[in-house]
Amino acid sequence: MLFSKNSCLKINTMKKIIAAGGLITNDKNELLLIFRRGKWDLPKGKLDEGESIEACALREVREETGLKDIALQKFIGITQHEYFDTHINADVLKETHWYLMNAAPGQNITPQTEEDIEEIEWVRKEILDIYLNNTYPNIIEIINKYLLSEGS
Repeated sequence: MLFSKNSCLKINTMKKIIAAGGLITNDKNELLLIFRRGKWDLPKGKLDEGESIEACALREVREETGLKDIALQKFIGITQHEYFDTHINADVLKETHWYLMNAAPGQNITPQTEEDIEEIEWVRKEILDIYLNNTYPNIIEIINKYLLSEGS
């Protein structure tokens, strides 16, 4: 792949944001998805200063879903994507660290509406494709990586 001088310069001048999130399963082996800004997504968010990446992933999942009793299982991978942040008026490279988590049964899920989350659903793997038709490429990438690691 060839890079132009301008594309390399753009990457070097972009603000980098580190984030973490979770692929959460339940006792029925369903995957939790959130609906935010017109797309199905996974809970994630920015790393706070002094916070470990694992603590960030757990905090963000708790905040965005209302789940309290969740256990971190294992690291799945890292995704990156670029976007323009209107709050800081700059191009951003967001690097998200993803972890598999398990939610204890019997918990209520509550969308964090302050983060524009409208819905949360537990999705069976057999119908996951329906949801993945309306999501971001990096979400498909990390879910596929998880499914391959699970032998699904």
